[in-house]
Amino acid sequence: MKERLIVFGRIASMLSLLVGVSVVLVSCDGKQKKETAATPSKQATATISSASGSEVTGTAVFKQSGDSITLTVEIQNAAPGLHAVHIHEVGDCSSPDGKSAGGHWNPTEVAHGEWGVGEFHLGDIGNMTVGDDGTGKIELTTDKWEMGTGSIRDIVGKGIIVHADADDFTSQPSGAAGARIGCGAIALAASQ
Repeated sequence: MKERLIVFGRIASMLSLLVGVSVVLVSCDGKQKKETAATPSKQATATISSASGSEVTGTAVFKQSGDSITLTVEIQNAAPGLHAVHIHEVGDCSSPDGKSAGGHWNPTEVAHGEWGVGEFHLGDIGNMTVGDDGTGKIELTTDKWEMGTGSIRDIVGKGIIVHADADDFTSQPSGAAGARIGCGAIALAASQ
């Protein structure tokens, strides 16, 4: 009789274990869940001030989401038409003509061009359309930049430049975009 109780106890334990495993398997639904750590979002900004005697003002905001960074540039007080927007090597807008910002930011050392078409500088943003009211906006989202990493692809510490004319996307080294009419230094937002 004692042996039967021991056998019965073992069978009950095995059944409990089997039921527990079945519940776990059913609740998993046969699907493996992948846990991912949330990438903290970062933001960098630049206040665009007038250069070369213009009255242009504006902002550039870089927002990181995962591996992508979205740049939004908005300006006011510009002449209607197309204006090239570029990231330049240095976040220094101390000279009246904006030339203290250096040349185009080109860490990959390729020819100037149009973003996404053949070769182009990482600072070749594109042309912004400014309306009759003197305002314009351009946006670009990319995974080619980094923010606050210190790598060669890091946009922090660079300058954002608005030019008087459109970028022709072919003239070297800067697209014949004319004078620098707006300049801002890119820095991580204060909460970073």
